[in-house]
Amino acid sequence: MGRNSVRQEIIDAGLQVFARRGFKASSVQDITSAAGVPKGSFYNHFESKEELGVVIVDLYGEGGQRRAALRDGSLPPLERLRRHFRGLADMFGEAKWERGCLLGNFSAEVSADSALIRERLAILFARWTDEIEKVIALGQEAGEITNEVPASELAAFLLDAYEGSLLRSRAEKSGKALERFMTITFGRILK
Repeated sequence: MGRNSVRQEIIDAGLQVFARRGFKASSVQDITSAAGVPKGSFYNHFESKEELGVVIVDLYGEGGQRRAALRDGSLPPLERLRRHFRGLADMFGEAKWERGCLLGNFSAEVSADSALIRERLAILFARWTDEIEKVIALGQEAGEITNEVPASELAAFLLDAYEGSLLRSRAEKSGKALERFMTITFGRILK
């Protein structure tokens, strides 16, 4: 199998380094060392660490496999939501709470310093909220989910509460906050 392009290797390494160390604590040298490429190669593909940050935020924000449950039309809407958030909680638990959602991490760390990254984060959070909203609306139509609160508001609240629970889980090195989120969300809020 051939070697990935140098650009892709830098992106892959940047994602790992940013997830482990954070944006500000990561240098271009850290990223190129992790990629196994010369530092000069970085500047052949990116003008700055911020530009790489935007590319990585966009890539991460697509959701890929992390959002597969939300998109699984074979499941009832409430189960799609449960599997989505349970899968995320389990993924971060397996990582021993050493890392969190890159969108949440960058929001806390970089959004005050980089308008470019902040704008991308806002777009990606809106897109994720929209995906959750669509599932909630289906659940409301099916009578599985309360319709006392508009789907758009429930979706925004769930994402806000999830991100906050994940931050607390990281701080406490414990899944208790995310378990509270799951219990209250699926035992009370969505009923």
